[in-house]
Amino acid sequence: MKKVLITGGAGFLGSHLCDRFIEEGFYVIAMDNLITGDRKNIEHLFPLKQFEFYYHDVTKFVHIPGKLDYILHFASPASPIDYLKIPIQTLKVGSLGALNLLGLAKEKKATILVASTSEVYGDPLVHPQNEDYYGNVSPVGPRGVYDEAKRFMESITMAYHRFHGLDTRIARIFNTYGPRMRLNDGRVVPAFMGQALRGEDLTIFGDGSQTRSFCFIDDQVEGIYRLLFSDYVDPINIGNPHEVTIKEFAEEIIKLTGTNQKIVYRPLPEDDPLQRQPEITKAKEILGWEPKVMREEGLKIVYDYFKSLNPNELQKREHRNFL
Repeated sequence: MKKVLITGGAGFLGSHLCDRFIEEGFYVIAMDNLITGDRKNIEHLFPLKQFEFYYHDVTKFVHIPGKLDYILHFASPASPIDYLKIPIQTLKVGSLGALNLLGLAKEKKATILVASTSEVYGDPLVHPQNEDYYGNVSPVGPRGVYDEAKRFMESITMAYHRFHGLDTRIARIFNTYGPRMRLNDGRVVPAFMGQALRGEDLTIFGDGSQTRSFCFIDDQVEGIYRLLFSDYVDPINIGNPHEVTIKEFAEEIIKLTGTNQKIVYRPLPEDDPLQRQPEITKAKEILGWEPKVMREEGLKIVYDYFKSLNPNELQKREHRNFL
């Protein structure tokens, strides 16, 4: 039985990866310090003999006894509302955490896949964004703690590949949504869903003309899985290229929920990207992958998930959403 370590395994994306690797017959070790993750996301796996959970901060030394075949480094705050609260930890998990896990991969002769982000492109001057674009990132802006941590992580990953011959993969992940998102994490999908469920007006920051491209979690996991078992070492975009403006997206949520909320506008947060759309030619040609779940279908699944939450969870809210 092949063994895989998934850091950030109690998080939104990490927990779905745990599910996938269990389904594929792997022995799965999930590692998380639960700063933004939640045990509830993986508690259904606890009874399984082929699953372990390590409560650990990957910025500290990481030790896994015995053999280890694969590492997926997904530990990191992923929402601006989180990494603006814990900026130092965000920088550390992308730098020290990546260094520790690359060292572990070297020791174990394991293949390692690191979770990068579309945020390495910053507020892009090229549209759509392809992997050859170097980005337009402010290293001193409020979002720089996340953007630059991920850019450093890509750099050190490639250094380990070139200098040590380590088998590495880099996934540049674009906006992803699905069940197990935190309703109060500040990102636009749960923010709009939460406002609709509470009967509140939907808040748009900026004029609503900014764009995003939303990929359903099942598609995202499939792309990551295929990338891990490819032999492609350069960064590759994993995201849905179907672009939508935030105003259009808010209108879709209102239609989906059957509510009569208005749309209200607030100032755009500093450094918030105005465009986000992945160019996925490499993913199609190299991985044979492209998204399958239409946004209308995926949003219905997420809406049903949020409706099923405890009413106390529904009342938790943040003061603004991010995209």
